[in-house]
Amino acid sequence: MAARDGALTGLHDPAPTADLLVQIFDPVGRPRGTGFAADPEGTLVTSHEAVDGAARLLVRAGDAVTEVTGAAITPLPRLGLALLHTRGLGAPRPLPVAAPRAVGRGAYVRIAAGGWREARVLGTTTVTYTASDGPRLLDGALELALGTAGTDALRPGGGAAGGPVLDAETGAVLGVLGTTLHTAHRTAGFALPLTGADGPLAALLARNAATVPAYGADLNLAGAARLTAAASATRVPAARPERVPRAEVTRHLETFAAPGTHRPHGAAEATEWAAAEETKAAEGTEVGGAAVLALVGPPGSGRTTELAALAAHRAAGAEASPTLWLRGSDLLAADPSLSAAASRALARAAVPGGCGARTPVASGMPGTPCAEDLRPERLARVAREGGRPLLLLLDTPEEMPDASAERLPEWAAATAAWLRTTDARLILACRPEYWERLGAAFPRALLYGPGTPAGRSLPPCVALGDLSFDEARLVRARHGIPDTALAPADARHPLTLRLLAEVRAECPEPGGRPDRHEILSAHLDLVCLRVAARLTGPAHPRGTAVRRLAAHVAGQVHAAARRCLGPGQGALDEASFALLFSGGATARPGAGPGAPARAGIQVGGDWAPAVLAEGLFVRTGDSHRFAHEELGDWLQGMHLDVEAALDALVLRGASYSAASRTEWYGAARPADGSAGSPPVPPAPSVPPHRIGPVVEALLLLARDRGTAELTYQLGRLVDALEVLMPAEPPAADLRPSPGTPLWWALRLLAETLLRVPDATPYTAVLDRLARRILARYAQARPVPAELGPPLWEAVRLRAAERFDLLRRLVVTDPAPGAPGDPACPRFLDAAARLLTADPAAVQPQLTRWFEDDRPLPATPHATVATAAQALLYTHRHGALDHLTEALADSAHPRGEELLAVLAEEEPSAMRRAVERWERDERPARRAAAVRYAPRARAREAGRALPHRTSPALPAGAATR
Repeated sequence: MAARDGALTGLHDPAPTADLLVQIFDPVGRPRGTGFAADPEGTLVTSHEAVDGAARLLVRAGDAVTEVTGAAITPLPRLGLALLHTRGLGAPRPLPVAAPRAVGRGAYVRIAAGGWREARVLGTTTVTYTASDGPRLLDGALELALGTAGTDALRPGGGAAGGPVLDAETGAVLGVLGTTLHTAHRTAGFALPLTGADGPLAALLARNAATVPAYGADLNLAGAARLTAAASATRVPAARPERVPRAEVTRHLETFAAPGTHRPHGAAEATEWAAAEETKAAEGTEVGGAAVLALVGPPGSGRTTELAALAAHRAAGAEASPTLWLRGSDLLAADPSLSAAASRALARAAVPGGCGARTPVASGMPGTPCAEDLRPERLARVAREGGRPLLLLLDTPEEMPDASAERLPEWAAATAAWLRTTDARLILACRPEYWERLGAAFPRALLYGPGTPAGRSLPPCVALGDLSFDEARLVRARHGIPDTALAPADARHPLTLRLLAEVRAECPEPGGRPDRHEILSAHLDLVCLRVAARLTGPAHPRGTAVRRLAAHVAGQVHAAARRCLGPGQGALDEASFALLFSGGATARPGAGPGAPARAGIQVGGDWAPAVLAEGLFVRTGDSHRFAHEELGDWLQGMHLDVEAALDALVLRGASYSAASRTEWYGAARPADGSAGSPPVPPAPSVPPHRIGPVVEALLLLARDRGTAELTYQLGRLVDALEVLMPAEPPAADLRPSPGTPLWWALRLLAETLLRVPDATPYTAVLDRLARRILARYAQARPVPAELGPPLWEAVRLRAAERFDLLRRLVVTDPAPGAPGDPACPRFLDAAARLLTADPAAVQPQLTRWFEDDRPLPATPHATVATAAQALLYTHRHGALDHLTEALADSAHPRGEELLAVLAEEEPSAMRRAVERWERDERPARRAAAVRYAPRARAREAGRALPHRTSPALPAGAATR
């Protein structure tokens, strides 16, 4: 099935009667009746009279004949029906069964009796069916008005028994013909309904609805799934065979998309959800739990790949689930909610003529979708009744028009109301910066997610980042990339691995160990070379002339990146794209289409098809964007003026705020000595999700001009924070509004520090930042989540520098149960995780904390030194031998205390340490061996020793 020229193909392919019906015979070849397939497995439906009293039957479909005996025959005499389970028949095309509904008097139907005939429904009645074991009364039979030829065709023994009765408009089966049915007042044509059944027939009807599409008044689950698939056919990216499943993400996506109600995560969300449930229960309606899942991650993390894998999973097999794929560019500025975009997408699946245009009876083909079928509300209702909620997949909502983005709160509220009304579900994939704003506009009770990602002030979501170590190893193996071919900072990044695989396919033995910048550059060169080769055709090998043309293509790509920095918000409008790639005026003299002709190659003026065919750009709505968002950000960052960008986004606001505060304090300082916060003018209208090019520009500073230049710019951001952050302590944590100068300063600082391959050159920046945090803590001022423990845990530093910073900041940890978020990350917990991950490297660093006797306000009666002792004691089993050496190296009384405890509780480890120290040339080691040998050996021998108390363990500090 595919959409072509706005029409859905594959829905009503004409087929002869032989493809729809089977004939049933007794063993000697006498006709018993007719039947039809109701599922792809070849389960046939016929009348009971066609199988009554028969232990063995022959079934013919076209030229194929099979025998049906014993358990393969399921008689349903109380319904007047029977099921036949066939194998190896070459099952005929299944017919959809009509939805339970009243058939109006005078409605036209088609019957299979000696060929396809037209009849009219006179109404329903109770009929008598006389089987071999006696008569039965059957209710709800359709009474049919037939001509003389039709009446003759329904005579008993003529082979018409069991034939389907089709709705003339929808093509669905309304009933099964019977030739021995009669009433007391007269004899006419009758058909037995297929609704209201249970047992085997009910299971078959459910399978029919899930696997055999029906439309119009009989729209079923399979029809809804096919319509959404047709509407999404040209939008869903192809599933990548080399994709490695990401178990945790897949689990969340499939759990959310599965039938059933999902309670939101988190205490606040659960409370709001429960309150909404009570309100809806009082109103007599249902809530349905979480209805929105956000898959949040930076560009290149595989958001679209995961959505495409979910869409492929839901479309796989016979029983597909309704899934509609949308992009942010599908939305219009005037859309009140997501339902408007869904309606337009479904309209692409429309079939000319629609339902209501009666097709010839002789064709016997199923009906076609009509306008009513293409309403997302109806599809959602059918999907809900079928037990598989309609799932909307919204990729890159950042592409939403600017006017729509300004109406996000209203749009989100209307979308939430529509989701609740229809019981549909929405999975969207976007950048963290966009979800911070969009997620806040949705009711939190509607959001699904395991929690807020650490270090982010984000609504609940499913975070997506780098691959795990095992996943990355498997990806590299599938692409044939050696484990040592990448720097550790890039070795788990999905897009980097994929692009490197493409480059290595062209250059199997690349030299060196390329980093992310070099891989992106090589990929751009490769794609431009492919565009040039496509433009010149097969007559020109990849020689000097083609490479010159590739250089011209690359020049136009860079020109496109510069234009994307303008008001297009990362996209090229039609005019700009035509100017650069479709033979219009060139961006600069000597560049653009036609320019390479001087190289001796005659190339047509239109480059656009080649550029699009090689996947460099993709069309989104009425504009064009870079196919890889990360590549687009990187290219745009090359052409961004960092100084001007920081001045506009951050430092202008900081300067204004500082000047205003000086004037504020001098004019009217509050009596209590607190400082007010004058209003700061808003930053230019740069959407927060356009942070990517700015971060890339900062990262390129270090590469192009050296680390000193980036250190200077990061220092400016740190200094701006002191001015931009409010002086008065708010009631809760500090969460700046997206797009404000404070927001830009925090995000640019954190994102850049996290993405530099080595943060050691920027230790001075981190030191200054730590001093700012400690100063605000001393003044009881809040610190934004972006500067919390996750930043210091993840930044790429040597262990010595990292743990020196953590030691200084650990005193700012909140106490368990303190006001605010109870799950607020703590620096001591970060130290514990790092210790667990690499105990041999971390243990020596923690022994340096023994000199710090500052109290820990979060843990009464504990200091930084005792917290270090507790961490080392609690996590001692990770590397016991390394721990004993680290404690001995520390030569500190607290280390000796812990060694004494280990001599009692870990005598084997201490015995090994004593044996090493006895052979050591250092006097201190030999002295330690003499001191601890008797205790360790006695303890290992099982002799009782005086009890010694283990180091005090700060409550909850070292066990997470």
